[in-house]
Amino acid sequence: MIPVTKPFLPPQQVYQHYLDGIWKRNWLTNMGPLASDLELKLKDTLKVNHLLFVTNGTVALQMAIKALDLKGEIITTPFSFVATTSAIVWEHCTPVFVDIDEHSLNIDADKIEDAITPDTTAILATHVYGNPCDVEKIEAIAKKHQLKVIYDAAHAFGVEVNGKSVFEYGDISTCSLHATKLYHSVEGGLVVTKDAALLKRLAYMRNFGFDGPESFADLGINGKNSEYHAAMGLANLKYLEMIHHKRKELTARYDEKLKNLKARRPIWHSASENNFAYYPLVFDSEALMLQCVELLKLNEIFTRRYFYPSLATSLPYVKPQDLPVTGDIAQRVLCLPLYYDLTLEEVDLICRLILRVQNN
Repeated sequence: MIPVTKPFLPPQQVYQHYLDGIWKRNWLTNMGPLASDLELKLKDTLKVNHLLFVTNGTVALQMAIKALDLKGEIITTPFSFVATTSAIVWEHCTPVFVDIDEHSLNIDADKIEDAITPDTTAILATHVYGNPCDVEKIEAIAKKHQLKVIYDAAHAFGVEVNGKSVFEYGDISTCSLHATKLYHSVEGGLVVTKDAALLKRLAYMRNFGFDGPESFADLGINGKNSEYHAAMGLANLKYLEMIHHKRKELTARYDEKLKNLKARRPIWHSASENNFAYYPLVFDSEALMLQCVELLKLNEIFTRRYFYPSLATSLPYVKPQDLPVTGDIAQRVLCLPLYYDLTLEEVDLICRLILRVQNN
């Protein structure tokens, strides 16, 4: 069986080394030494100044919205994981969807201004599959209309734009370190901001708002993470380069074998490089895509229609919007298996089956 993804696991003895320390210290959570060490190492790895390790990527989004005191309407993308929209609604704001660009699959920055109203307070955009949004255009729009910007960078670990971390753009960027991501801590997330004062507020919020053992600085939640998750994050950091190299090799093999397939890859940001988090294809037709899905499934190879259906039409708690590009792309997009343990021979098999469908 070939799943669409499989978590990378370090050698068991590497993880066990961290577990031995946890047992000796008996410090299991509440920002222990491993969680603190992971934050420092991730700041160095990602070349950012301020970063918090939190429970998961969804909590990271909720904290970002709360920390920026957002109310009213937030402009966002309908082509993302549901947490991008549900976090907005959870924090009592109203999502306003803007259609996506058919090439990058990110929110179409040229359409954002038309969606701005007197009630708009922010833009929450997703770097889809790790592919950076038009961050410079979005920043210009935000400055012009005095809006805050949050980036859902769940897929964008390690991505840079113009030589600096994609997390440096916007008021706050969030990331997921879920087990399905190219770098993970089993469960986990990151909150990143350039603003030291904002980071201080987020740090209070992460720990119930505590400012010392008997006082409170702000409204907070339990957004902390455990030493066990931090241990996995630290263990996996040692293998980042190896993971990246393998995923790049697998992606190149897909590109080579599927060059004549009636499908296309999203166009990556011109000032950035792919982090190989996913292998998405937009097929020429939904019918061809579905036929490929079925044949692969018969051979115990599993794919994912990521993201389908469009959030603009499928959520019971959001007013539906008719967005033609998103609706069309969501019908035809498919992510193929991509993970460290996948072999080139397995990629060849997947490609043969897909091409068999097209050629029949």
